[in-house]
Amino acid sequence: MAKEFSAKQIMFISLMLFSMFFGAGNLIFPAFLGQAAGDNLWPSLAGFILSAVGLPILGVIAVAKAGSFHELNSRVHPVFALIFPFIIYVSIGPGLAIPRAGSLAFEMGAAPFLPAEAAGAPAALFIYTAVFFGLVYWLSMSPSKLVDLFGKLLTPIVLTLILVIFVKSLITPIGESGQASGNYGSSPVFQGFLDGYLTMDALAALAFGIVIATAIRSQGVTNEKALSRYMMFAGMGAGLLLTIIYILLGTMGAASASLGTSENGAQILTNIMTSLFGTSGSVILGLVFTLACFCVSIGLVISCSQFFAGAVPRVPYKVWVLILCLASTAVANLGLTQILTVSVPILGMIYPIAIVLIILALVHSFIQNSPYIYVTTVLFTGLFSLADTVNQTFLSEALTPALSYLPLYGEGIGWLVPALLGAAVGLVLGKRKPSRVPA
Repeated sequence: MAKEFSAKQIMFISLMLFSMFFGAGNLIFPAFLGQAAGDNLWPSLAGFILSAVGLPILGVIAVAKAGSFHELNSRVHPVFALIFPFIIYVSIGPGLAIPRAGSLAFEMGAAPFLPAEAAGAPAALFIYTAVFFGLVYWLSMSPSKLVDLFGKLLTPIVLTLILVIFVKSLITPIGESGQASGNYGSSPVFQGFLDGYLTMDALAALAFGIVIATAIRSQGVTNEKALSRYMMFAGMGAGLLLTIIYILLGTMGAASASLGTSENGAQILTNIMTSLFGTSGSVILGLVFTLACFCVSIGLVISCSQFFAGAVPRVPYKVWVLILCLASTAVANLGLTQILTVSVPILGMIYPIAIVLIILALVHSFIQNSPYIYVTTVLFTGLFSLADTVNQTFLSEALTPALSYLPLYGEGIGWLVPALLGAAVGLVLGKRKPSRVPA
């Protein structure tokens, strides 16, 4: 008989997943959107939530329905199931997201409180990131305890701090929202959708599936159907929390127009905190950033280590944790500008493929009699993404005039038509040679 989860256990799993998603970027993006959208805040937020919350949660559900990320990738091809996850885990792990989290935690949680000379010294960043990733290493050694760490401790602290900030903004109003700027004025829903799309959290959703499954199993759930069901519940619970926090941050961002225009969300949040709490606002904001970056780092280290331990069984999980923490410390101190130059184009290339996989998994019951649709859809999407990445990275956008004929290319969704064309080709080939793909 399958073990039944209580509502309390589902809540803790949802809090854990929320904290794994909620990093520094998730603080910065909605605050910036709020100020830029101004009086068009609500339609812009609707679009943002649709993609920034919808895509990641659908990613968790897709992995749950498929059974595992490996099973989902295997529907394309066994070789693809080896290569694609490897690229994802390296890109969102030690190649970008983990070291960036450590660097941002230093910039927002430590540097403002150090003398100017010390804050800019390489030794300060090294000492901070060494301690930061040392703690990440220690807490990542026992992934089964993640529910207690995140669900019962760290996430409630982060949520409480954000709630305190919001309540203070109601008691002491920051100001009035301004007029919408740029595309937030002409097409607020679509611009908000694009902002959420660019968070690329759907990649993390695919990677976190293994961690969520492990956490649920550690609570005594062994039945695979029950496991999938609870993963879906956790995804929806985390999505609800993300939606609430994005609304709070977006509302405060919109009210910050009277504090002056800022270049990014970090500056906007700093201005808000100074307006609400004075000099102590920097301390509260630094704590929120540090905890958010810390939680994301632990979640990414655990998910990447579990993946690599499965891919290379001769190297145990705990050794992978050490390798990833050491690599992340090194990368964080090498300078993220160079890392971003390499990693961001790769992320941009694989993100459309990830979205296509999520969509195919969600409609799998309708297309499982079409054996080629996964292959052709991923192939067409991947070829476009590769061409676009080469165009932007190596060819100085020489191919842009030709690629811009594709609908929505200028908005960053040029892959949509190739994906639809690939799906159509797969359906046609499936009808010519019917065969059933294993569910």
